[in-house]
Amino acid sequence: MKRANITIRLMLMVMLMVTTSNLHAQKTIRVNAVKANDYGVVYTLPKSSFEITLLVKKTTFQRGDFYTYAQPYLGISDPITENRTIYTLEDLSIVNKGIADKDQSYMIEFKDKSFEPYLTLREDGVIVAVNSEGELQDYNETILPKSETPDLNPRRYFSQETLIAGSTAKQAELVARQILELRRSRTDILTGEAESMPPDGTAYKVVMDQIDLQEKVLTGLFTGTTAVEYLSVNYSVIPDAEDIDRRVVARFSERLGPVDADNLAGEPIYLSLTNKTPSVELILNERELKKLEDKLSSGLVYNVPGKATLVVEFRNRKLLENEVDVVQFGTKEVLAKRMFGNMKQPISVLFYPELGAIKQIIQ
Repeated sequence: MKRANITIRLMLMVMLMVTTSNLHAQKTIRVNAVKANDYGVVYTLPKSSFEITLLVKKTTFQRGDFYTYAQPYLGISDPITENRTIYTLEDLSIVNKGIADKDQSYMIEFKDKSFEPYLTLREDGVIVAVNSEGELQDYNETILPKSETPDLNPRRYFSQETLIAGSTAKQAELVARQILELRRSRTDILTGEAESMPPDGTAYKVVMDQIDLQEKVLTGLFTGTTAVEYLSVNYSVIPDAEDIDRRVVARFSERLGPVDADNLAGEPIYLSLTNKTPSVELILNERELKKLEDKLSSGLVYNVPGKATLVVEFRNRKLLENEVDVVQFGTKEVLAKRMFGNMKQPISVLFYPELGAIKQIIQ
């Protein structure tokens, strides 16, 4: 293996020998080590990238056309009196979607008589497996709760008299009478006193549902209506080798919803990342340094992530606190090149693609 200081010609040959497959709805590529590329395959290690997903609830309050008549006609004391929209932060989640670190690309060289060696890579070149199809992490899409929107246009239920009424006050009076009549009809059916009762259970349900719907829609002209919808917004944080101390990753406003970190209209959402991996300082002489370089150029390099504590805060409250793996806080190790020289029993290596760490070695 050599550090990926490779020529454009080699990269082109590698691309010509790629076949595609599909794992968990994500695409991977298989790259064979053959004579045309001198039995060398280029791969990339990932670095940690934390994707923050905010689940946001948007509530829109719309006053009704007859809100000023809610109290005198229907006894409603708290109708919606102004149009407004309010955003609330319902949930927050974080996943490590490791991204390709272009500064950590390598080439592994197999022996020219090895048994059909190949690498499985993600589309961005990140290593997934050696001599195996491997497996990609399946990230579940955020499933948004069902939205709640106002029902039908209330005017479709207006009587002819209401439609031709000459003033809003008169319309409100007629609609209020219609609502009270719907309530009386429901009571009559429930008590069995209606002049025309539904003939069976199915008809009963249809009639009652229709009464409930009309009453709700028409009452909304007095009380106002409330519409609820949900949305998700994503932000990414790519750490370096240093701790992160309360970095503003986004802001949130009840009036505007999620906004960018530099928009002072919102309150800050802070992220902290604290390295928990013991620091080991290596002091190498020239010979030891040369030996380390040889080691990194003669096998399969992989990541050994470090551990860290990740905290997200909003309004002086911790929304999330997790222990996470962070590639940038870890080290690198190497599998010896000779491990892949057995033609009869080829070794397979499975990786965690989001970390570049070894998951399993199979022989």
